[in-house]
Amino acid sequence: MADMRITGGTVLTGSTAAGSAELATTDITITGGRIDAIGPDGGAGALLDASGLLVLPGIIDLHGDAFERQLQPRPGVSFPIDLALRDTEAQLLSNGITTAYHGVTLSWEPGLRSLDGWHGLLAALRAGTWACDMRVHLRWEAYNIAALDDALSAIETGQVHLLAFNDHTPAILRKLEDPIEGAKYAGRAGMKLAPFQALAEQVAAQAPQIPAAQQRLAAAARAAKLPMASHDDHSLEVRSFFRGLGATLCEFPIADEVAHDAAARGEFVLMGCPNVVRGGSHLGWASAATMAEAGVCTILTSDYYYPAMLRAAFILAERGKLDLPAAWSLISANPARAAGLTDRGTIEAGKRADIILTDPQGMRAVATIVNGRIAHLADGQRLRPAA
Repeated sequence: MADMRITGGTVLTGSTAAGSAELATTDITITGGRIDAIGPDGGAGALLDASGLLVLPGIIDLHGDAFERQLQPRPGVSFPIDLALRDTEAQLLSNGITTAYHGVTLSWEPGLRSLDGWHGLLAALRAGTWACDMRVHLRWEAYNIAALDDALSAIETGQVHLLAFNDHTPAILRKLEDPIEGAKYAGRAGMKLAPFQALAEQVAAQAPQIPAAQQRLAAAARAAKLPMASHDDHSLEVRSFFRGLGATLCEFPIADEVAHDAAARGEFVLMGCPNVVRGGSHLGWASAATMAEAGVCTILTSDYYYPAMLRAAFILAERGKLDLPAAWSLISANPARAAGLTDRGTIEAGKRADIILTDPQGMRAVATIVNGRIAHLADGQRLRPAA
């Protein structure tokens, strides 16, 4: 007997990459966590009434660090990791995100992004039972040489699911010259400004060791068959270096020419959904909407704001250059391909039943289903028990 049938909704079926994606009113039968059949003859099982709603593949977020605000809602004010992750999961599911790669920065900075924070978060993820498929996107800070062995161990033991090469230290050093800007970084680390400046200068002296450390991390990621990304690439030369390490994801490129070059090479270019929702980058960088419409940006992420993912796809469709199936692929099918998740990202028979039901304007997730189980339901009257 089927576990569940979703009836009466407008379903996005098929694959955009295969040219078969379409919206059609039909039913979905779910058995054992998988999509068993698409069509009206589903037999018995609990009924989820999707009348008047869109039925779409679950959202896959490859880069989200909004969970840091649950861990530390104010500079230097921290809360238990398990509590923070529970609240994060609730936000993810209520926004239709069924697979989330937490962008965990492993930095030389004390506090929120420290080695202790890294180990604590990994331990909390292992210890918990989660409805959302929550994974780890290791954002490796280039100057954090002291934590290299810890990062390598986490990769080798399967606790990392995506590796990104970051280098924020030069920018931090520049901002420390301004007492107001510097105080923000020191506060996040739980330190006074002067000792934080001294620590940053000490860390900066490790620059000669960075290339060898990056080579070792890349080798471990290749052995583990992890997707790799380079972050904030500002030149073709920088992107070329990381491409040589095996980084097929170009994440938040700073220079337009880097994004265009990566796209021309068939690489995935990641940008943020908040950029789309707000009408532009808060840092003054390229428009993610324009880049997506040009076929340059191929994946959108939550970046720092989970609700932006659902809304961004509908904004792109409303702009008229992309239809909803093409816009939705930026947050479902494409990230699944980039991460090697062949079991999800589209609504097709045999795939994981990661599905969301949303109103036609994409303003809210009415229901979120993960691996065949209802993980979020905003309208309980739509669910009827199995006959």
